Amino acid sequence: MSDAAVAGGVPDPAAERETAPALADGPRIKTRNRPLLIAGAMTAMVMQVLDTTIANVALPHMQASLSATTDTITWVLTSYVLATAIALPSAGWLVTRFGIRTVFTSSVAAFVIASVLCGLAQNMTQMVLFRVIQGMGGAFLAPLAQTVMLDASSEEERPRMMIIFSQGILLGPIMGPVLGGYITESASWRWIFLINVPVGIIAGLILFTLLPNRKGVTKKFDFAGWALLATAVASFQLMLDRGQQLDWFNSAEIVVYSVLSMATFWMAVVHLVTKEHALFPRQMFADLNLVVCIILNFMFGMVALAVMALLPSLLQQIYGYPAIDAGWLMTPRGLGMLISVTVIGKPISKLEPRLSVAIGLIIMGVSLWMMKGWTPDMPVESIVLAGLVQGFGFSFVFMPLNILAFATLPGEYRTDASSLMNLLRNLGSSIGIAVCTVLLSRNIQINHAELAARITHSSFPVDTDRLQGLGGLGEGALRVIDGMVTEQAAMIAYLNDFWFMALACWATIPLLLLVRPGKKKPVANDAPADIPH
Repeated sequence: MSDAAVAGGVPDPAAERETAPALADGPRIKTRNRPLLIAGAMTAMVMQVLDTTIANVALPHMQASLSATTDTITWVLTSYVLATAIALPSAGWLVTRFGIRTVFTSSVAAFVIASVLCGLAQNMTQMVLFRVIQGMGGAFLAPLAQTVMLDASSEEERPRMMIIFSQGILLGPIMGPVLGGYITESASWRWIFLINVPVGIIAGLILFTLLPNRKGVTKKFDFAGWALLATAVASFQLMLDRGQQLDWFNSAEIVVYSVLSMATFWMAVVHLVTKEHALFPRQMFADLNLVVCIILNFMFGMVALAVMALLPSLLQQIYGYPAIDAGWLMTPRGLGMLISVTVIGKPISKLEPRLSVAIGLIIMGVSLWMMKGWTPDMPVESIVLAGLVQGFGFSFVFMPLNILAFATLPGEYRTDASSLMNLLRNLGSSIGIAVCTVLLSRNIQINHAELAARITHSSFPVDTDRLQGLGGLGEGALRVIDGMVTEQAAMIAYLNDFWFMALACWATIPLLLLVRPGKKKPVANDAPADIPH
């Protein structure tokens, strides 16, 4: 590649066309300091991933400060998720039109500015508006970081890059509650947003300095396709987020969301299939590896991220751990990933990717099966062990999955594919959480009724009829008994959720038979990542 293509210069199109075939398996982004560029991309991504979960712990403090109700405070989370889902599908077009450096650094800047505004918000209206801006800015950070890491590395180096990327993606659900709880308790909830400012400035400066400054290419935006897909995703996300609160399909609002989601999704599919220059290029979906890996990524989000969303409530409500301690008990998953990457990272990368994913899904299922055997009076060592095993399984699944997805995909589709992978993983997580929450709620009621039916007068050392005659003291004793029954019912419901997710892991394995390993064929237009998609 010519010197002009190095970071900070404008490329010579003729030179790039001459060297395109040679770059098919080599780095597609040339820069004078690749390790620093990758560190900057990872920093931006981790900043955004942490922000998706770090606010959860601070919601009670924010509710009091912003004079919000229990119902309205959840919009702090919902608005962010919705904005991210709506913005993600446009990532490929934006990179084509404006170049990856412009889009990446602008996204970081928007995220940082919105973080400052969130930290200064005085009421719920301001907070929701600023979270929308933050979500739209942060939507592109993960897919663009993945694109940069893939395009700045050679074919042999990409497995290692995906190990690093996988750790960053999973860091948010694992460390977010811990950091959120610590910052909220030691300082103020406003600092969970303001802490992004120095981190974002550093990441933005690195990306602006080291990413190649290539000109964008004029390309018409498929506004109709984006609007249909954004409406489908947004209404579906609203249905999932508000369904439990509004009693699902007994609510007219949820019915409207579901009908709107199904209708616009069908229209989006028809539009994307029939339109000549659609939002996502149709040629991309001819790659069976990508399609299967998108489905597997969806399933991974549904299981892995859902279980991490359920665990804090289990640890706090059943086991009685404080919020920060519950957060720390989530970290063994990250430790398991770190150990697997450090100790057997190279052997994992040398395994045939389909075999690695299959082993990881089996290990994840085993860890969930271990969790199915938990009891309310179980020692903490069992919680830590299950977390370590689960983190070990994550490493075997997530990294090879990203390698398989891009193994046979031409490079010009990477940004579109990465944004779609991230979108489906997020949707999978939302669906997994919603399904598990519904199962949990209903199973608690069913289990409570079944357990209560088995309680008779002979179950107690005292006559329960006499307790009712003791007034307030007797009522207090009966409430204690009911609380014990409810706790057991909830514990059984959590265990059923874990068993359901274990079965989902194992049931996904046959999909790997559809995947074919192998290198993508060199193509003449396999130009750098931010040249036309």
